[in-house]
Amino acid sequence: MSPVDFRLYLVTDRHQTAGRPLASVLAQAVRAGVRAVQLRERDLPIRELYALAQVLQRELPDARLFINDRVDVAVALRTGGVHLRESSLPAGVVHDLLWPSQLLGVSVHSLDGVMAAEQQGADFVVLGPIYDTPSKRVYGPPIGLRILEQAAQKVQLPIFAIGGITATRARTVRQAGAFGVAVLSSILGAENIEQATQELLSAIEIES
Repeated sequence: MSPVDFRLYLVTDRHQTAGRPLASVLAQAVRAGVRAVQLRERDLPIRELYALAQVLQRELPDARLFINDRVDVAVALRTGGVHLRESSLPAGVVHDLLWPSQLLGVSVHSLDGVMAAEQQGADFVVLGPIYDTPSKRVYGPPIGLRILEQAAQKVQLPIFAIGGITATRARTVRQAGAFGVAVLSSILGAENIEQATQELLSAIEIES
């Protein structure tokens, strides 16, 4: 049985909250059912990131907190896990550094990336961008549903689809084989955080 017990993975960007405090937005999302948050404030100095992670651990007791790329912060605080980029330390190396209770996620952008992450011991992958989205254009054009479908057939690893995910598209990617979805602006930028969260959760929970 997979240790990944969530299907909606909320990735942070404090610049996309429409001026609202990040912790407040996340708290609303967690109240509405989010159970996993990736702290991805890559522009923050390490001490500020550490302090923010401490705040979120305290303010979001019902969510598993993943630290993006900073294995040292994740291990020091014993957060819910760590999330790597493809250019980070290899997943196999990081896996041996984590506490037994911590999960390891990896962002990938191809079928080969998904397969490599599984071989290296990742607990789940975030694959995309599936659809076009401004925040993911640096990773190239959208990969589309076909790569997602192929990946779901080739690995046992839970795959979270990312990139332009809306409630309607969440249903589509689940039908294509995604275990769940990862989102930023669909929740962070929503006028009604709790409603947006609930709509995504309802869309994800399709019949297998």
